[in-house]
Amino acid sequence: MAIGRMARILFVDDEPNFLSGIRRMLWDDSSEWDLFFAESADEALKIASQKVLDTIVSDVSMPGKDGLELLKELKANPATNAIPVVILTGNAEAHLKRKALDLGAADLLNKPIDREDLIARLRSVLRLKRYQDELRAHNELLEFRVRERTRELESSRRDIIWRLAKAGEFRDEDTGDHVVRVALSSRILAAQIGLDQELVETVFLTSPLHDIGKIGIPDGILLKPGKLTDEERAQVQKHCEIGASILVELPKGAEYFLNSQEDGDRLPILEAIEPIREFAATIAMTHHERWDGTGYPKGLGGDEIPIVGRIVAAADLYDALRSSRPYKKAFDRAKATQIMEESVGTHIDPMVFDAFVRVQDELEQIREVNFR
Repeated sequence: MAIGRMARILFVDDEPNFLSGIRRMLWDDSSEWDLFFAESADEALKIASQKVLDTIVSDVSMPGKDGLELLKELKANPATNAIPVVILTGNAEAHLKRKALDLGAADLLNKPIDREDLIARLRSVLRLKRYQDELRAHNELLEFRVRERTRELESSRRDIIWRLAKAGEFRDEDTGDHVVRVALSSRILAAQIGLDQELVETVFLTSPLHDIGKIGIPDGILLKPGKLTDEERAQVQKHCEIGASILVELPKGAEYFLNSQEDGDRLPILEAIEPIREFAATIAMTHHERWDGTGYPKGLGGDEIPIVGRIVAAADLYDALRSSRPYKKAFDRAKATQIMEESVGTHIDPMVFDAFVRVQDELEQIREVNFR
């Protein structure tokens, strides 16, 4: 019941004289209650669809659609099922009283109606309706706050991830917007393969962190323009395990620091990344594994490699082929596609490559966007 307006009560009875009697009976309360009258169930349903009602008082015995059928339809409709309904019955209609209560009637009232009894019942159901409305409004406010909090956490999560990804990317200016393109490409590939939407978005959210471990690789090796020695190559390959460690393992004492708030709640930064840390770590650890088992760091092969690792491996390889690096120039589309095709069954999962072929035009469109 909205604050500041009169309570709206609808009376339903097929006898016009009865409704006139109710109007006279409640005349003194007209400043408190806004009264409506209907001579059939169908007319009552029409009024209920047009007005926000606070209570309905209906006779049970009416020609055509009776009061019980009216009650059923009101309770079946989400727009009207919260309206308390008082059913009017005769003293000899005990079976109808039980049925009315089973159908959700808020109260019962015997005919002939006593004025004081009617007013007392109306005040009772209106008070109940007001409490229900206040509870519903409170719950809606709580749900709104939860949605807002969820949006804030999602925004915080994305911000933290992109900042971490860019921190790794800034070590190598020649990679440009590599992490952005890999994320977008991975989402397209994941959707094309048929992963569910939630997993597709999680791949998109976490794939930018695939090379975060390069933070731990010395500049002299990471930015070396020439060919790497075996020892240097081994150092570079450690970025997978470094990345997974960054994402999963917190330094000693960090958990205490992150949780040392007076209210005992976890800090938003930790709460934001907690659900996806292990997923991101899986990508960081496995995106250089190869389908034939000759990749690193664990030498996994085939289906041993998580599907998310196989997806990001393909997206990462294609973007690397199409981009300039300190040690090579960018390949054109034809050459990059040739190398990708030659890598099927050795480096790339054949299923992922089939998806790549179907969406390659979309991946190329990503390269035309300036993300800066």
